[in-house]
Amino acid sequence: MTTVGFTALDLGLRGAASGVFFLMMLVLLRLRPFNKHVWLGLAMSTGGAAFAIATAPFIPKSSLWWTLSILSGQPVVIWLWARITFEDDFVPLPWHGAMWLVIVGFSFVVSLTWTSYPAFAHRGADVLAAVVVLLMLSAAVHMVRTWRADLVARRRRLRTAALVINLIFVVLIAASGLPPPPVTGVGISGSLATAAGLFMLAMLGGFGLFNAQITAAARDATVAIAPPDAASEAAAVTSDGGDRAPIDPALLRRLDNLMTVERVYRQEGLSIGRLAAMLDLPEYRLREAINEGLGYRNFNAFLNSYRIDDAKAALSDQSQRDVPILTIAMDAGFQSIGPFNRAFKAATGMTPTEFRRDAQVAGAESEANRNIARSGQGFG
Repeated sequence: MTTVGFTALDLGLRGAASGVFFLMMLVLLRLRPFNKHVWLGLAMSTGGAAFAIATAPFIPKSSLWWTLSILSGQPVVIWLWARITFEDDFVPLPWHGAMWLVIVGFSFVVSLTWTSYPAFAHRGADVLAAVVVLLMLSAAVHMVRTWRADLVARRRRLRTAALVINLIFVVLIAASGLPPPPVTGVGISGSLATAAGLFMLAMLGGFGLFNAQITAAARDATVAIAPPDAASEAAAVTSDGGDRAPIDPALLRRLDNLMTVERVYRQEGLSIGRLAAMLDLPEYRLREAINEGLGYRNFNAFLNSYRIDDAKAALSDQSQRDVPILTIAMDAGFQSIGPFNRAFKAATGMTPTEFRRDAQVAGAESEANRNIARSGQGFG
């Protein structure tokens, strides 16, 4: 293929990617209420479209020094998107915004010193490239680490695509580094590879967003047109958008018996595969049962709901008031005190110590009231 052909392909990929990004922005702007997913989606879509246009062939390089500096914070946005999308308990913190500001500020310094202090600017560009690689690798590690616990089928497929594209970007950036922002000329080096990567990223984001919107619309339409006696058939339309057999109530009863009577959640290292083996089920059927039948999106959250209830009962028990909290946590199935404290506070809004103190006081008052009542009955 000639140079003209490569340039045409480059521009075509960028145009398609920009179109998808703009469509995503329009869809996201119509969603209410705005939440962290919508804001990050808008930031990703805006940044992706801007980067596709700013780095295209025939765009004057004199505009890149400020454009690329602002967009250098985009890897932080992508990292946050991956964490929020695939980790239900992840909450953005102020230091995440501070990290974005630091990276953008440092990128401006690199751009402004490119002609005056080229050696410093080159080293700065290498540092920025290393930061991007670390952020992308961190997102990939988190996606893999939480893979098994994810119960949402559509999100697991999106996770696979996101992981592949993430690793492709890591390879491209590690191999070529970040492009320098020269003052004259047009286009940037490695433009076609950049265009292909942007196109894949746009298609990934578009698939995740538009598929979710179509699924929600289909589910709403099914519920709206279903007659009262067809409620069970409407329930068979899952969050994944496909028609599946309804969850067997007998299976949910067997699962409940394992959790509430046999208390298998106390077993060390209990995995969804082991629990499926106990029920003599394929793993995907158990995922469907927990996700669609019980409403949990994450296997660890499902287990922790039973473990927290177990711990709350022990912390409220007057006879266990001297038992260490660590012992109670491990008896309930937690492996260490840190995850127990975080899960307990997320579920109750209190630390285990605070909960025990309040529960013990309430229990003592209740016992005193019962004693007074019994004394009154005796006098009567």
